[in-house]
Amino acid sequence: MNLLLLRFLFIVGSTIVSYQVLAVHGSNLFGGLIGFCSAVLIIFLEIGMRKVSVRGLSSTVFGLILGLIMAKLVTDAFILTPVPQETMPIIRVSLTLIFCYLGMVLGLRGKDEFNIIIPYVRLRRQDQMQELTVVDTSVIIDGRILDIMKTKFLEGKIVIPKFVLKELQQIADSTDPIKRQRGRRGLEMLHTIQKEASQDINLHEEEFSDTPEVDAKLVKLAKLMDAKILTVDFNLNRVASLQGIKVLNINELANALKPVVFPGEMMQVKLIKEGKEHNQAIGYLEDGTMVVVEEGRKLLGQEIKVMVTSVLQTQAGRMIFTKIDR
Repeated sequence: MNLLLLRFLFIVGSTIVSYQVLAVHGSNLFGGLIGFCSAVLIIFLEIGMRKVSVRGLSSTVFGLILGLIMAKLVTDAFILTPVPQETMPIIRVSLTLIFCYLGMVLGLRGKDEFNIIIPYVRLRRQDQMQELTVVDTSVIIDGRILDIMKTKFLEGKIVIPKFVLKELQQIADSTDPIKRQRGRRGLEMLHTIQKEASQDINLHEEEFSDTPEVDAKLVKLAKLMDAKILTVDFNLNRVASLQGIKVLNINELANALKPVVFPGEMMQVKLIKEGKEHNQAIGYLEDGTMVVVEEGRKLLGQEIKVMVTSVLQTQAGRMIFTKIDR
């Protein structure tokens, strides 16, 4: 049912009920007006609560219940003391207000630590616990996630946070043409993933408004949900790993799948640009691996046969050092 239609029916129903209730006292028009105004006020209150998350509301209710219990226990203790009976109602109301307030504040401040609250209880057997993987903005823009999902290497449920969607939209709306193109590519890729991927994909609504950085939000969400993070961001990989979160880095997977070469092997490579050192030239294999050729600067633009002398594995990827085969 459409939300506007639901609000309209609520206003009409409230007006009719109030009209009929006060009709007994001869205040038909006044009763209908009271019902209409009350319904409009409640709808405005509902609109103002749109930014309240379910987890935050659950934490607040949990704190309220805890405050009521504490107030009851402390009030019962006061009954055992020689306090005048006339002041007990005041003490009871005061303690209830104080403990309910403190409980709600504590519950709201500690909402990230409440894993036992009803919306987050997983009612399934321990051996059937589903794996959760949270994706970040960079991995959606990168696009290789779709091919990985099609090969069934990723298991369980894919979680796309709402704040990642917002960041993608901001990049797509950027005045920088390169950023705008990357953002639009990410949105198109996300649409393709939802359409073609066979895995269960969920949109997570939690915003973490108290945390401005997207990477920090991802780490927080992964901790809360006991999930992995799928990324191509090296810095996020480091930060999340230091906090004990399992990270799946597509770049590391791609490097691991590159063919292994050994010193003495022969290969064909086209020299594209000059190297950093004197007389060096650089070419690339089909998988993007950089090949550095000694004494190859004079042969730029040509495809030549080279022999591998050494292989260097760096954080950015693999580099193969070669010399021209004479």
